[in-house]
Amino acid sequence: MAPNSRIILTRHAQAEHNVDLDYSIPDAPLTPLGKKQAATLAPQVKELAKEVDLVASSPLKRTLQTTKLGWAPAVERLGGLAKVACLPQAQECNDFPCDTGSAKETLEADPEFAGFDLSALTPDWTGKQGFYAADRSSIANRARWVRQWLRERPEKTIVLVAHGDILRQITAGPDGSSTYMWKNAEAQIFHFDPKFVETEDCFLDVDHVVAVAGGYAPTSTEMDLVGADSLPQNL
Repeated sequence: MAPNSRIILTRHAQAEHNVDLDYSIPDAPLTPLGKKQAATLAPQVKELAKEVDLVASSPLKRTLQTTKLGWAPAVERLGGLAKVACLPQAQECNDFPCDTGSAKETLEADPEFAGFDLSALTPDWTGKQGFYAADRSSIANRARWVRQWLRERPEKTIVLVAHGDILRQITAGPDGSSTYMWKNAEAQIFHFDPKFVETEDCFLDVDHVVAVAGGYAPTSTEMDLVGADSLPQNL
């Protein structure tokens, strides 16, 4: 399968555990400000969304919420939330409660997530063991799996909404994982590195940042919110 021409990686907006660094919050959802950040992402990527062929998301609450709000133009054009590929392999790295997803039955019972196809959520996806373990080797293997999944998809332009730590692993290179600090509701375009695209690692190369809705700090405030009237018009 020919590699995709564009992979648009997106970090979720501000979540509850970001504010006070309280990692004990189960499956931490977006804050009210985070929802505003995610909604502000949508007009920034409005033109780009017209070219998106697939939207995928980590199935944690904050990433599903960011997908629903931030990539709404693409989601709606592609047929609604049922067409979003929920990818448990893109869940966050750590085994803290905030980074551990909810059971499929819990998400299905929550009206906020009605419409998403959660059929890919097997019982082990919340276990943080085996394939989903939080040790360095397992995380690297999982990030490699995500890159291979993206490479084998037939779509030309794919959005993946995920988390800062796993995004740094997905965007690892020959010298190791990335150290880039993703902003809230930030989207970047990547391509597969032609030197590695046919290898098992299939590393990505960053192209450019296309949107940042939530400012430049993990715990950004209302003052950091990017207004639609200040957005670039050539996305």
